[in-house]
This record gives sequence, structure tokens and C-alpha cells, in this order.
Amino acid sequence: MHRVMLVIGTRPEAIKMAPVARALLSARDFSLHLCTSGQHREMLHQALALFHLRPDADLGVMQPNQTLNGLMQAMIGALDVELDRVSPELVMVHGDTATCFAASLAAFHQHIPVVHVEAGLRTGDLQSPWPEEAYRSLVARLAVRHYAPTTSARDNLVAEGITPARIRITGNTVIDALTWMSATLTEAHYVPGASSPLRQIRHHAPLVLITGHRRENHGQAMASICDAIAMLAERYPDTDFVYPVHLNPAVKDVVSGRLGGIVNVLLVPPQDYRDFVWLMGRATLILTDSGGIQEEAPSLGVPVLVMRQHSERHDALAAGTVILVGSATDDIVVAVSRLLDDPEARRQMSSRANPYGDGLAAATIINDLRDWLSPGPGAAHD
Repeated sequence: MHRVMLVIGTRPEAIKMAPVARALLSARDFSLHLCTSGQHREMLHQALALFHLRPDADLGVMQPNQTLNGLMQAMIGALDVELDRVSPELVMVHGDTATCFAASLAAFHQHIPVVHVEAGLRTGDLQSPWPEEAYRSLVARLAVRHYAPTTSARDNLVAEGITPARIRITGNTVIDALTWMSATLTEAHYVPGASSPLRQIRHHAPLVLITGHRRENHGQAMASICDAIAMLAERYPDTDFVYPVHLNPAVKDVVSGRLGGIVNVLLVPPQDYRDFVWLMGRATLILTDSGGIQEEAPSLGVPVLVMRQHSERHDALAAGTVILVGSATDDIVVAVSRLLDDPEARRQMSSRANPYGDGLAAATIINDLRDWLSPGPGAAHD
């Protein structure tokens, strides 16, 4: 059996890699060791549990007020020990987090092949998103197998000198996760539980779903975003604005201070993936700085406005399923108002095809891994 160590650290990684983990567990020729760094400990474990997954190891590396250098040092040290203990045939990582880069470097130092899922996303600006653009670019130099979600992601890798034979276009695994979760919600006729703050949402009111937490938006940009939401809430009193607020004090303190007490702005704790999928499906539009939501929401027919200066989701921008609006107050207000006031503009965005695949990415990855690890007679194992 091929022993795979899959390393994740954040809630988005857990959601996006859950379909891959489930596929590995169901395959007779693979043995999975699921390792979490603890970068988003509580939220990560909750996300895994929704997919009936439990980590085999939790490195628990997070400390209060930890710097990125301190986090990286702790992760590489802990991963070095775990790699010695597990002796995997390969290490699989996802995306562009500190965990992804640390696991890739630790495995590289032990001459263990690295497989990178969601490879090839680029903005071309190392400061945006920071530090993720650097992490994913560096992982591309360390990985031996690259699973690109789209043709443009593949082209980015080829332009950087990655051998095309090492790249496979798979679609994005988050569509696998979304498809699975949406089906379970539909089958159960799901609504949030009686104790959920989401029960405060007015049944027939339009809903603007908001997420914002990226480091590049900390400080003045976060204040500007909150000012826009406050203005919109006053302009549209019959619309509910729902904001699951990240636990980072750099986000939570600003959001609570500027938006707390506004009657039609509902500030709620981070929601588990099940309730968040329900929220996305209920939304009229989504205002976000998240990368994953840019990929997911089009499958649900929900327009997305992106509060960033750059987006690595070029395929979504080209398809017209998302619009880049930045973090300036006036720009956000104008963009949201246009979609709330113009049903035809919303319809045009929501009717466009999602460029991130059909929900079969995990199966494509496992089949390619199988072929790559067990080449036939005379096959080249590049």
C-alpha cells in the first residue's frame, strides 16, 4: 500500500482536502495518515468532523501572539519528528498556507516527494496576498506533482518552468466538498438549529453574506470595509447583512466596534461548514476577501464581490462569476448597491458556469496518483 501523509492546518484546507482524504481512505491501495498542524485547531477539527474524518496526529504548534517565523520554526520541528515516525511514501499539501509551506520544506529536507493540491494560483504580487503568494510559489519549486484546478493555473506553473508532465488539471476539490454537503442538506431539508444565531435572519429578506479576515485587509482597510457595510445597512433596512466574524482580534475588535448594535447587521461567530453552505445558498450576494468562496458560490448561483486589490482566481474573474471591488468604502457601496438594485445584473452573474470543475477533482487526483506511483512496464516515473 502507498502510505500518504496528508498535512493540513486551517479550516479551508480541511474542507478542501476532506474529499481527497475520504477518497484515500476508501482506496484499497492507499494508507492515509492525516496530520494537522493546529494552525486553526478548533475550527479545523469541527470541519473534519462534518466529513466524518479524524486526524491521526495533531501537532498543536500554535502559541499566543506567535509570529510567522515562530510558527514556521515550531511547525518544521514538529513535522520533522512526525515524518520520522510515519515514514510516508509521499506528503500531500494544499494551497498556500504556512502549514502547506512548512510541510513541503520539511518533507523536501527528508527527500520525501511532495504533492501539491490547488497548485498554480498566482497574483504576481508577493505582497498580495501576503504571505500566501510567496508560500505557494515556493511550494511549486519543492513539489514533484502539481494538481492545478484550472488551465490558467497550469499555464502559470509552466511559465515558471514546471515540467508539463508533472501537472494535472483536476478542477477544485472545494466543489467536491460543496456538492457533497449541499446534497446532505437537501436530503435532510436542513435549517440551522433552534439555538443558532442564524435563526434571527428574516425569512423573506434579501441577504448579503460577508466574510473578511485576510492580513492584507487588517487595519485601515478593515475599517473601510466596516464603514461600507454600515452605510449599506442604513440604505437597505429591509436587507439582512450577516457577518461570521473571524476570531482574530485584528478583525473581531474592529468589526464589533464599528458594526455592533446595527439592527440589520447580524454578527455571528464563525459557522461550521454545514451552516456556512446553508448561508451561501440563502444569500442574495456575497461580499468577501476569501479565495475559496470565489470558487464555491458560483456553483450555487450566488454573485460574489471580492474585497481585495488582486485575486488569484483569474478564471472566476474572466468568467464573470466574481467582481473585484477592493476595500475602499465608496467602491464597495457602489458595487453592492448595483447588485441589490438590479435583478438583471444579479441574474447575469449567477447564470454563468463555474470554471472550477464538476465535483470530481478528488477522484481525478487519486487516479493520477495511482498511475504515477505504480507505472506500468517501461513507463517513465517523472
